[in-house]
Order: sequence, then structure tokens, then C-alpha cells
Amino acid sequence: MDFGGLPQALGELAEERCQALFAQHTSNPAVLRLLGLSDFAYRILQRHPDWIEWLLDHEQMQQRACPAPLTEPLAELDEASCFRQLREYRQRYWLKLMWLDLVEGNSIADSIAYQSRLSETLIDWANRWAQANVAKSNGQVCDEHQTPVPMLVLGMGKLGGGELNFSSDIDLIFTYPLAKSTEGGRRSIEAQVFYTKVAQKLIAALDQCTADGQVFRVDMRLRPFGDSGPLVMSFAAMEDYYQDQGREWERYAMLKARLLGEENPYWDEFKTLIRPFVFRRYIDFSVIESLRKMKHMIAQEVRRKGLTNNIKLGAGGIREVEFIVQALQMIRGGREPELQTPSLLSALEQLQHLSLIPPEVGEVLSQQYLLLRRTEQYLQAFDDCQTQTLPDDELGQQRLAVLLECTQYSDVLAMLEQAQVAVRAEFTQVIGEEPELGEALAPEYVSAWEQRDISYLESPLPEAVSAAWQQSLEQFHLGLSKTQMGTRGRDVLDKLMPALLCEITRAPVAEILDRVLQVILKIASRTAYLELLFENRGALQQLIKLCAHSVWIAEQVARYPILLDELIDPAVLYRPLPLSAYYSEVQQYFLRIDSEDLELQMEALRQFKQTQALRIAAADATGVLDIMKVSDHLTALSEAIIAKAVDIAWQQMVRRYGVPEGADAEHKGFAVVAYGKAGGLELGYNSDLDLVFVHNRDGNSVTTGDKSISSRQFYLKLAQRLMHLFNTRTNSGILYELDTRLRPEGNSGLLAINIESFYQYQQEQAWTWEHQALVRSRMVLGEPELVTRFNEIRHEILCQHRDNSTLSKDIVEMREKMRGHLDKSTEVEFDLKQGVGGMTDIEFIAQYLVLNYAHAHPELARFPDNIRIFEMAHHAGVIDNATQSALTEAYCEFRDRYHLHSLNAGGRGVAMHEVAEWVDTVKVAWQRLLG
Repeated sequence: MDFGGLPQALGELAEERCQALFAQHTSNPAVLRLLGLSDFAYRILQRHPDWIEWLLDHEQMQQRACPAPLTEPLAELDEASCFRQLREYRQRYWLKLMWLDLVEGNSIADSIAYQSRLSETLIDWANRWAQANVAKSNGQVCDEHQTPVPMLVLGMGKLGGGELNFSSDIDLIFTYPLAKSTEGGRRSIEAQVFYTKVAQKLIAALDQCTADGQVFRVDMRLRPFGDSGPLVMSFAAMEDYYQDQGREWERYAMLKARLLGEENPYWDEFKTLIRPFVFRRYIDFSVIESLRKMKHMIAQEVRRKGLTNNIKLGAGGIREVEFIVQALQMIRGGREPELQTPSLLSALEQLQHLSLIPPEVGEVLSQQYLLLRRTEQYLQAFDDCQTQTLPDDELGQQRLAVLLECTQYSDVLAMLEQAQVAVRAEFTQVIGEEPELGEALAPEYVSAWEQRDISYLESPLPEAVSAAWQQSLEQFHLGLSKTQMGTRGRDVLDKLMPALLCEITRAPVAEILDRVLQVILKIASRTAYLELLFENRGALQQLIKLCAHSVWIAEQVARYPILLDELIDPAVLYRPLPLSAYYSEVQQYFLRIDSEDLELQMEALRQFKQTQALRIAAADATGVLDIMKVSDHLTALSEAIIAKAVDIAWQQMVRRYGVPEGADAEHKGFAVVAYGKAGGLELGYNSDLDLVFVHNRDGNSVTTGDKSISSRQFYLKLAQRLMHLFNTRTNSGILYELDTRLRPEGNSGLLAINIESFYQYQQEQAWTWEHQALVRSRMVLGEPELVTRFNEIRHEILCQHRDNSTLSKDIVEMREKMRGHLDKSTEVEFDLKQGVGGMTDIEFIAQYLVLNYAHAHPELARFPDNIRIFEMAHHAGVIDNATQSALTEAYCEFRDRYHLHSLNAGGRGVAMHEVAEWVDTVKVAWQRLLG
């Protein structure tokens, strides 16, 4: 006889049960299989034998509907009827789940998702009934529109993740949004009292054991203050609790939280309230230590209770997969909103999509997790027991072997062992044990830190280095004494500092310890950053390496600790984006930013700039990029940020005023002209941006919005918003120092003007120094017709015929005026930028060559950068080869030195004797060309 693939003993048990319940189905292998594999299914069918026909309806079994469990008007439904209907619903649909899992071999991912939806339906209807029941005598808490305000139910754990197992208890938290008294009842009560009554009835409806059994075991211990806390709390009280008293394990628990039932307007408010507690805006390595401790406690509990063969809590079990995924979610979730999901399987998919775990690792974790969850589902379906322990009885072992398609139980054990070994390997990679520093950290490093004495270090240090380090260590301890640190922070610092001393002694340099300690001091009160450096030795090594190369980098990281996140992956850190990729990258970066949250957008722009500038500086400091390419990258970065800032400002303006006539998002009619270093493709790390804004629309036309304004006003306001985006100081500083004084008529002129007005001004009113500035100008943002028109204007103005003596006189006078105000040179020190024979003199020479000779040699007006201007001037015969070479070499030398000084915060002064040869060369050229 076909027993549905069951071995003899199970087949006989199934046949006996089938004979007792439905003699007409004794030859049906599917029915036999169900009865042989599940005692729970047998008990349900004993009470409801007619349900077998429903199970045999293939169409019904393919549906995943979750119909309402309560059919009568809720306010009229008495407690006994409600309890009975909820329990019968659970039995009916859990019977269906067993049929799907045990008979049809349903996908475990589908089963746990369906089971979670069914459970949510039961909880939601129990909540509705409870509220309607309490409201009969007490009225409702209503909003300003007199709409009843429901109690929000938060599903935690696997319920929250939509991955509930067969016999799980449910972890719930209750909250409510409005602290108002009830209306419309025989007596009014406070919201806290009302919702507490609702919560009590809801729990009883689900948890109470009756003649019909129990719906769920309800666990409320995850709520604020645990068992000693109130059963339900207001939004405000929840926010206060999690801000002031929330613990690390509660962050971990809240990661799996999900609001249950029908969405209402209060859901977004609650999510906004709880998100900052769960997800940090920085990459958060503090979770590693917390999860490690939690896992250690679980392992102790497993040993204490003698839980052997436990596929959830044992090594390589379900819990370890959860820890791996949730650790990565909490570390990265603040920066990657895609990871802010309670679903483990969805999070695992996103981790692969974001390249945070390799695809092959994601595949291993997914496959092994689903195998373990499938096994857990079967174990619990046997008798509706919440167990994750492999069976030690022969009947249970036979059942599991059948369901896992193994010929014998030893094959089951081998399969599960293989899965758990694979999971354990990945768990060790992500969570691991506490970093093993023993071999690397000899007692000398611990002693040097604890005793505040560098002499404990056994590695021989030069006397100057030892003295500098001792002073730095003492200053650091003094700074720490003025810094507020928690116990955990001090514990982490005490582990981090010996590791730092160990790393830093490998290449002892006098200044390096002080630079690194300045960074550590800035983050000392931010335990998460200390843990990042302690948990990730590679990040610590990169910090030391970059601080050794550059004071500027050290200062940037100290000022903006979020940049520490970039040290985790050296492969990315030292590889700046291609020049053409900055705009697409900033667009990608902003996909995760709410387009209506201006504050967040401003922070995102600044963080994007700082991150990319750090990568450029890292490549620069380590010789991956030369100075010309560094300027190219910094300029390309600035142009991408300008473009994105214009997009943001445009969206704000359009929402308020509509668009100018004939304009749209792709054809704004607005352009940005860069002058100075940005225009000349020579931007440095701390350069400001000299910008001028123009448009090509009729200023008298009006915008399309309800609150329409003239196009002239629109573009003025657009420019003002750009100034706000750039110059406002946020937590991440300013974006760039934006200077618009080079616009027509300077500070008294309009911030944005029509491009034809710009042309007229350049023709009729501009001073010589303004035409000098035009030499180093480029349109960095604008539609093709605007770019073409600007290039025509620039070319025409620069190629005008000018009187040589007047031009020379104007340029010399302007240079002397500047030097009088700005030159910091002394008898022994030379100001690289403003000194006689310095960088600005060379720039003025280039501008003179263009303005004086472009009328005869238009090619001189082609490029905005000095190097190519000198090249064109030589080709045109305006200067000889020796002059071109001398000016180019001197300019490159000065730029290299100026750039190096910027990286090391050295100002712009150098010893006069070091650059005297180049200075003299420039002086000679100046004298020959400008007298």
C-alpha cells in the first residue's frame, strides 16, 4: 500500500488514524502522509473531520488569502464567541500550513511569509475587537476630526520580520499617539487607562487557554522597562525612553519591529520617532561587541540547560545567521536605507546588492538559513511545540528524514552539520570573538598606555621621537580628563590605545602620534568610532598612514569623524572616481535622501564632498595622483556638487513658484560660470568657489505656479537659495565658501542676470581687472545654447584690441595694490602666492598675454588655465621657448609646494633660498613683458 512515501512504522500509524477518522480516504496517500507526520494535524481533524474536504480542494490550497477571523459586528461580539472564532481560525489555517509543508513540500520562504500574514490578521482583528469592546462603556480617544485613534501594535522578532515559525510565541509592544481623554462613553478616562484596558483584552484574546486552546503565547517583555513597565506607552514616553534609557539589545530587538494591521497616518510618525535609536547616521561598529556578548550569553544558556542538537541557538544555528545579517544592518543601516528592513531575507538580498557581502556568501547564508528554518518548521509541526531541538525518539527522526528526503537519520545529521559549519564560518568572519591582539600586543604597549610612559616601549626610538611622543601622550591624557566618556567608551579606549602604540612604532615619526591622538581625542566621547578602530585593525592602520602623510587629512578626519567610515576599505579609499563619474555618483548618493528634507540634503552634499575629497587626498598623499590630476579631480567634484545643488534649489523654487516660461527641469535657462581656480581647473583642497550666475529668459515673463513671480525674480531667488545651500554652516560645516563678487557691478549687482546683460556689461563697463578675471573663466553648468553664447561673449571680449601701455599700467597697478594688502613675505620667507615673482605674478603674466595679443592670435583665448595659455603664446610667437618653459616650470614648482603646504597645514610661506632661482626667473619675465 502507498503510505505517501512514509516508512512502515509511520505508514501503519497513518493508516490507523485514517481508518478512525475517514474510512473513505484510507487510500489517499496525501491524507495518510499528513496524519503520519503530524500529531497536531490528527488532533485538529479529530475535532473538525469535515475540514479534510477543504484540504483536498487544490484551488483552496493554492490561495494565500487571509480572510477576517471575526465576522460579526465587533461591538456586539461577546468575549466567548470572539475567543472561539480566533482559536478555530488558527487551527484551520495552521492545518492548511501543515498540508502545504508536510504534504505538498511548499517553499519554506512562502510558508513563513504566509504564516506571518495569518498571524498579523489574527492580532489585528483581536486588537479591533478589544478596542470596540472597551469603547462601549468608555468611549474612544479621537483626533481633531473625531476619528477614533487605534492602539498601534508593534510585532517584534520573527513576526516583525514576516518570517514567523510554526509554533512561535509572539513578542508585542503597544503604543498610542495621542494622550487625550476618551469621548462618547458613559464616563471619560485618560488615554493611558483606555489603551491599557485595550491591551489587556487583546492579550487575553490571544494568550488565554480555553477549551478551544490558545491562539498565541504573548510575550510582552521586550517593551520599555520590561515586565515592570506599563503595558502600553504614548509616543512621547516611548521616545523619551529610547533616547535616555534604550540599551544595545533593545536596538537589536527594534531592528525587527514592524507595525501590524492596516496602515494609518500615525505609522510614519512612529517610524520617524524610532529610526534614530536603531540606526546611526555613521557606520556603527559598536554593535559587534554587543552582539558578541549576546551570543556569549546565549551560548552559556545553551550549555546551562544542556541544549544539545539545537538548530536555533547552537553553533552555526539560525540565531547566528540572524546575528550576521542584523549586525551588518545595524553597522550600515544608518547610511544605507535599503537595509532598514525587518525581514532577514530582504536584508540579505540588499547586502549582496550593495556589495557588503560577496554573492557567494549571501547564497550560502540564504540556503543554509532556509534549510534550518525548514527543519525548524517541520519539528514544530509534528506536535505544535515550540522546539528547535532535533528529535531523540525514533518516530520524530523518521519523520524528519522523510521530510528532508534522506534515506536515514544519519544523513539528516550530516546535512545539518554541513549547514551549521558553513554558517559558523561566516559568523566568525563577521562577529567573531574579541579581536586577538595577544601576539601583536606585548605587555610593553599596555604598560606604556596605562603608565602614560613611552619609555615602557622596548622598540628603540630616536630621542627626539621619544620626547615628542611622551609629550603627546601627556597632552592626550590631559585632554581626556576634560572629555565626558562612559564606562564602555573607556573600556574600548583602553583596548584601542595599546593597539595604536603597537602599530605606530613600526614607522616612528615624531609628529605622527600627536596627529593621530588629536583624532582620537575628538572621537573619545563617540564610543562607536572608537569601536570602529578597535574592531577593524585595517581602519586603524589606514588612519595612521594618512595622518603620517598629511596634517590636512588628520584635521579633516578629526573635524568630521564620519570620514572614519571611509578607512574600512582601502581598495576604495585610494581609488578616486573617474573624472566623468562624480555627477552620476552624487545622483546615486541622493537616491536614498528624501527630496523634501532640505536639512538632510544639505548634510548629504557636505558629506559627499568630504568623502570624495578624502579619497582624492589619500590618493594624492600616497602618490597615486600627481598635482595636476588632483586639481582635475577636485574641480570635477566641485562641478558635480554645483550641478546637484542647482537641482535641489530648482526643485525648491518650482514647488513654490512654478517654472519660468519655456523652462523645465532639463532646460532651466540657468547657468553657472566659474572664475579663478575653479575656472582655471586648478582647485585646491581649501579653495573657495568664485561663481557668477546667468540666465537666458525674458525677465518680464512670469512663472507658471499659483504664486507666480517674474522670471527675473525667480532666478534671483534661485541664486540666493544656492548661496544658502553652499554657505550655511551645518554640523558638517559649509559646503564651499561661495564668492560672487566677480559678477557685474560686484556686491551691488544682481546675483543672477540675463546673459545679454552680462555681455553688455563686459563690453561697456567692465574694468581691466574684470577682463583679467574673464581669462580664467568657464561655464561649468548650463544648456548647450548657454554654453555656446558664453563662449562667444568670452572670446569676443578677450580678443578686443587694447592699448598696450594702458593695459600694462592697469595690470601693474592692480598687482601692486594686491601685493600691498596680501603679501606675507619677509626677508627670509617667501609668500608662494603673493610674493614678488610668485604664483599670482605668473597668473597676471598669462592674463596680460591673452588681453594684449588675443586680437591678433585668437587661439590665446581658448583655454582658461595658465599652462596652456603659455603653450599657446609660444606657438603664436608671442613668447619664446625659454620664457614658456621658465614660467611653466616656476608655476608648477610653486603649485607643488603650495599644495604640499596645504596638505600639511604649513601656510604658503617657504624659505627664500629654496625658491630663489624660480623667483628670479619670474621677475625677469615680468620685467620684460610688463616693464
